[in-house]
Parts: sequence; C-alpha cells; structure tokens
Amino acid sequence: MITLYGTPRSRALRVSWLLEELGIDWQFHFINFAKGDNRSETFLAMNPSGKVPVIQDDELVLTESAGICQYLAEKYGKGQFLPTPGTPEAGHYHQWMSFIICELEQPLWTMGKHKFALPEAQRHPSILPIAVWEFDKAAALAENMLPDTPYLLGDEVSVADIMLAHTLMWATVFEQSIPPKLAAFRDRMQRRPALASALEKTEAVAAKAAD
Repeated sequence: MITLYGTPRSRALRVSWLLEELGIDWQFHFINFAKGDNRSETFLAMNPSGKVPVIQDDELVLTESAGICQYLAEKYGKGQFLPTPGTPEAGHYHQWMSFIICELEQPLWTMGKHKFALPEAQRHPSILPIAVWEFDKAAALAENMLPDTPYLLGDEVSVADIMLAHTLMWATVFEQSIPPKLAAFRDRMQRRPALASALEKTEAVAAKAAD
C-alpha cells in the first residue's frame, strides 16, 4: 500500500491526482503544518526538509513531486503516462518537465515564499512584481509551445500534463494572468475525474484529522 503524506492542495495534489489516474490502492496521511506535523521526528526522518509531498511505497521513501510522479508512472503505469524512452516524444516530455519546474513554477514559488512560506523576517514583498514578470514571461513561452493536440505529447495524457495543469491551477489561485490556450488546457485537465477523486479523498482525510 502506498502512503502519500501531504496536504490536499499542495504539490501533493500532483501525486494524488496521478495515483487516482493509475487506479492503484493508496492512502493519504494529512500533514498539518499548523500543528507542526512537518517538524515531527517521524516526518523529518522521511524528509529532513520538512516539506511535502512524501510517499512511502513498501520500504521506499521518496520526496520531490516530479520525481515521485515519474517513479509511480514507471512502476505502475503499464505503458501509460510516459512516452517510450528515446523517442522524439520522450525528448519533448523531458523538455516540458524541465520547463514547468524550472521556469513556470519557479516564480510562483517565489511568490509563495515571500507571501507566507518564509519566516516573516525573510519575506521581501518588493520581489513580488519581479516574480509576476517572470511568470508572465514563462507563461507566454508556454502558450507558444503548447501543441494543437489534446495533450502535450499528442492524444494521450502524460505526467507532464498533470504537472502543467497543477502549476496553472496554482497560478490561478495566485491570481496570475493565464494566456487563453493555457487556460483552455487547464480547464480541460480540471475536468478529469481523477482530479475530483483525488481532492475528495484527501480533503475528507484532512477534514477528519482537523476535527
């Protein structure tokens, strides 16, 4: 049984969404940051950074959402959610994954850090307009890169689609401007039943833990 540690709408959502897409058994362990769960001895033994998501698959413990999703798709995907290695599609897949993490998500995380994640003394609101400028620049590039196909690699959904959709959802919560093709892609992905299932499952666990 796979256990996912996190909060419902953090980067853990990428993992819970993929787990539901894969249709495998898993359970959710809510990490309540307000109560300091992420600083507990048990959790820090799994991830010394105190960040989520973390998964435990038998004896294996993994951190970092992109790496976790890659592992899960390789082990449980049965040939789905990842392109064939060494193909042009694989090249485009790796290009998208790198771009999403390094270019599109990075300014969003800068916003998050300087709004709420960093200790107050380390927050510098003056950096926020720069982060918005960086996001707008990356979003414009992504808009032009987006193919005229249902998904990034053609007609089949991949891990990269989940990563991009979640990043755009995050940008929407942060009230950033999303170009039209990217917005349509986000809306299409948000209609996938696996996303609704992941949110329902994780939010139910979080609500119960908060009682």
